[in-house]
Amino acid sequence: MTKRSISGGIASGLAIALLAGCTTGEGDSSTSSGSGESIFPDSRMQSLVDGIVQRSVAPAPESRLAEGLLPPTNQWFSGLVFGEEPLPVFPLPLSFNLTEPGFAFGLPEVTTGAQTISAPFTPSITVDAGAAASEISAYDEASVTIDQLDSDGEPIGAVTIAQGSPLVSFTAEQDVELKLGAPFEAVDGELASATVADTEYGLTTAGELDGSTLALAGGETAVWFAVPEDGDIAELAASAAPVESTSIEYAVDGETASTTLGYRADGDTLIASMPHQQASDADAGLGSYESAYGTMTLQSSTSLSWTSPAIEPSASVDISTLDDDQRATLAEQVKKDAAGEIDLPADTYFGGKAMYRLANILDLAEQLGDEESAAVLSKRLSGALAEWMEPGGCDEREERCFVYDPEGKGIVGLAPSFGSEEFNDHHFHYGYFFFAASVAAKYDDTLLEKIEPVMTLLAADVATSGDSTLFPERRAFDAYAGHSWASGYSPFADGNNQESSSEAVLAWNGLALWAATTDDAALETQARWMLAAEADSANAYWTNFDRSESVYDGYEHSIAPLNWGAKRDYATWFSAEPAAKLAIIALPMSPASEYLGTDPERVDENVAAATPGGFDVQYGDWLLMYAGLGTADNAELVSAAKSMPEELLDDGNSRSYMLAWLMTR
Repeated sequence: MTKRSISGGIASGLAIALLAGCTTGEGDSSTSSGSGESIFPDSRMQSLVDGIVQRSVAPAPESRLAEGLLPPTNQWFSGLVFGEEPLPVFPLPLSFNLTEPGFAFGLPEVTTGAQTISAPFTPSITVDAGAAASEISAYDEASVTIDQLDSDGEPIGAVTIAQGSPLVSFTAEQDVELKLGAPFEAVDGELASATVADTEYGLTTAGELDGSTLALAGGETAVWFAVPEDGDIAELAASAAPVESTSIEYAVDGETASTTLGYRADGDTLIASMPHQQASDADAGLGSYESAYGTMTLQSSTSLSWTSPAIEPSASVDISTLDDDQRATLAEQVKKDAAGEIDLPADTYFGGKAMYRLANILDLAEQLGDEESAAVLSKRLSGALAEWMEPGGCDEREERCFVYDPEGKGIVGLAPSFGSEEFNDHHFHYGYFFFAASVAAKYDDTLLEKIEPVMTLLAADVATSGDSTLFPERRAFDAYAGHSWASGYSPFADGNNQESSSEAVLAWNGLALWAATTDDAALETQARWMLAAEADSANAYWTNFDRSESVYDGYEHSIAPLNWGAKRDYATWFSAEPAAKLAIIALPMSPASEYLGTDPERVDENVAAATPGGFDVQYGDWLLMYAGLGTADNAELVSAAKSMPEELLDDGNSRSYMLAWLMTR
């Protein structure tokens, strides 16, 4: 079992429903709360899984996962779990990895360059437990426990790390002698200290310490912690209670989404907050750490709480304010787009984008009262969705259908794309399906019954919450970081990564729309919470970060398109062009993309850097729409949209939607 205990009473002022694992929304998503526990339980999902084709599309890599645990793909710690050798992970403020006889960790040194901000794995403290192997034995919202095993497969002891915790703890299961790579000197009582590469590390233990050797009896614990430059080792030691597990509570109330992470320990423990979690007047508390994401502040507590601006889920650009000339121009373009040939690719990414494109044109046709175009578009969209959502479709074809992977514990589409068979990018891909299905079902009364079973499986793949034997919990979403991770198995030395923050926002917008379509209040609350958190983190670390932070000194760009556990890059996976680097964190400019415009002048700056030669470049259509959130002359943008060459329109976009978006700015 994963450590999924839900702690009550840690979110001050939030009405959290924890009765029998139920999350209540009372049908009003404007004021709702949840622990995330009762969404897609086995009792609901087993029959749906049994009703779909089952197949492992790609073999899973070797893993270090205890029997009975669901594969934690797309997590910050996935690199520890999958692959022949464990890879470093980054439970900020620390870096951590497993070694052949034990483990190593340290406070990374942050280096800022013109293109990259880096804080790589730093093995300052090494611990040799004499282990022959390691096994992840438990994980939850923010913590991971790893058993160190002897040659007989018996546990020597358990190591626990957690996001936001500067602590690494080891609890002995048997008498053990740990060999430390750096000698620790006694400070006072059970407190010792070592300085490595100008960073001081504390050690608290009841074990017998002799320089580089620490003897622990079965049941005894050692806790190491990194001391901030502006921190006091004795003061920190008083709160260095080892983290046992973590829990999550969240709520959406009016204009605010709230998150509380609970840290279960024997009393207060040390918790470091990232910039997006800090109030503007936050002080350093017990000290501060530098990270690739900015300054982290350290506190002593049992929980960490913060808020994000709520975002209203939306599937429609409201054109009711357009004047007669604008409506006439838009109506003419909608007719052209509806009558044109529409390619519907067979893979989950481009196939989903194509249906998203149809959904946006359909919504515009309905608003304009163009019943003929709407009927054509609705038929195409409903037909495409019905084909994709046939439970037995993959028995008949190798594309436009989904299977349940019993090994990876998730839904995989055929044909896969961008590594989706390895669980890469599922939230990106399925967000387009959620959005398109929500729009299509609004205009086709017969569609919902046909598509709901498989659509529910897609939602469960990325949004299951609580105990499940069929799907991991919130596959890609990281509550502490406030955003998602895209790589399924994370085979990288810099941790996991996410590029398209905007498609992650689309995912949770689409999921919230789908939840409302199916009257699933608990899912809608969770999706609205993730939507708010993802957009807030996107602004904090991808598009609108605070350049007054010292971490940006020397970084020559106003955006960071590719963020990792250990670094942030002015780069993409697919193109070196400046237009692509901005487009990947702006597309597909959904009706919920207003969050990108919180700083109009920053929008102008971002656009200027991405389009020095104008908008007639690949991805220029998305950047033109993004520019509509800045201070550029709207008439000029609309004119550019009218004249943009057809071949430059992205396959997920249409001139109709581009014009509607810009006309309504």
